[in-house]
Amino acid sequence: MPILEAKGVRKVYRGDGVETEALRGVDLKVEAGEFTALVGPSGSGKSTLLHLLAGLDVPTEGEVFLDGVRVDRLSRAARARLRLEKVGLVFQAYNLLPVLTALENAAFVLEARGVERRVREAKALEALAALGLKDKAHRYPRQLSGGEQQRVAVARALAAEPLIVLADEPTANLDSRTGLALVERMKALNEERGVTFLFSTHDPRLLAHVRRVVRLEDGRVVGEERA
Repeated sequence: MPILEAKGVRKVYRGDGVETEALRGVDLKVEAGEFTALVGPSGSGKSTLLHLLAGLDVPTEGEVFLDGVRVDRLSRAARARLRLEKVGLVFQAYNLLPVLTALENAAFVLEARGVERRVREAKALEALAALGLKDKAHRYPRQLSGGEQQRVAVARALAAEPLIVLADEPTANLDSRTGLALVERMKALNEERGVTFLFSTHDPRLLAHVRRVVRLEDGRVVGEERA
């Protein structure tokens, strides 16, 4: 059974009397252990698809499954709980809390789950160490570079040991060298620990590091390649 699956997913946004069709019948399966990139031009539907897969939104038509549970039929609260337990999210804007240290930010999801402090801090520190940030654990976001802040965001996703990490353009705000270093870290975690990753990107330089590329155009899957 795939970790994630979209079946005939269509998403239409409506506003001011105008309809915008962001996704036009997308089918996608993601298996455990994959390291997959969604690629396509701006407006192709990459972010929309990730949001639907994470349960942040629901499709206009079609079905979304996460670990065998049909997400689009759940209430908003139930989707949030499932996401908290099963999914690690990484956004372009980092979304770190400025009043928390890197360690506290990395432990945030575990705290939301009610995990005791000693356990959550140990898991968070382990995740930071895996991303080369153990020595920055007690620094605040303002004391970190953009690349370091994005790695803290990845550590936050990993510390909770999710089924899958979904990352929306994780290197978009990084220079090419820092972005490549982040993807190499993510790939190492995939290969060494079996962490499943699905991330969107518009950067062709990163594609040499992924095992599967799914191409979107105008809200449709138009092809895929496997390494």
